[in-house]
Amino acid sequence: MPEIGRTVIVLVCGTLVYYHCAYRHASLVSLLSDVLIVLLCSLAILGLLFRQINISVPVDPLEWQISQDAANSIVAGLANTVGAAESVLRVAATGHDKRLFLKVVSFLYVLSALGRLVSGLTVAYAGLCLFCLYMLAENCQSISAPLSRFLGRNNGSSSNVEDDSI
Repeated sequence: MPEIGRTVIVLVCGTLVYYHCAYRHASLVSLLSDVLIVLLCSLAILGLLFRQINISVPVDPLEWQISQDAANSIVAGLANTVGAAESVLRVAATGHDKRLFLKVVSFLYVLSALGRLVSGLTVAYAGLCLFCLYMLAENCQSISAPLSRFLGRNNGSSSNVEDDSI
C-alpha cells in the first residue's frame, strides 16, 4: 500500500509543477524559489509556535543524511544510465547497426515533431502520468496475488479432488 501513496504524491507534485509552469507561465527557477519560500515560512511559523508553547523540537542533522552506500548506488545508477545512452548513440553513429540507427533517428524525429506540436512541459507531464499509471498497475498486480489467497480464490484451478481408490 505505501506504493499507492507514493504514486499519488508524485502525481500531485507533478500536477502542481505543471500548473505552475504551464498555466502561470513561470520558470522552474521561480517554482523552486516559491517552494523554498513556502517551506521557510512554514518552518518559521512552526518554530515560533513551538517556542510559544514551550515545546522543544530536537533536530538531529544525522537524520537528514544518507548513507555512503545509498549515495554510491544513486551515482552508480546515474552513471550506468548515461553510459548506456552514450553506448547506444556511439553504436548508432558508427552506422554498423542499421536497425539501431533507424530506431534512434526515428525516435528523435518523433520527439522533434512532438516538441513542435506541444510544449515540452506537457510531454513531461503526460510521461509522469503514464509513469504513475505504470506504478499503480505494478502495485495492483503485486497486491492481487496475496489478496486472492486471502479471499480464498484459487485462480481457476479445480479444488475438487477425485478419489480414484475403489
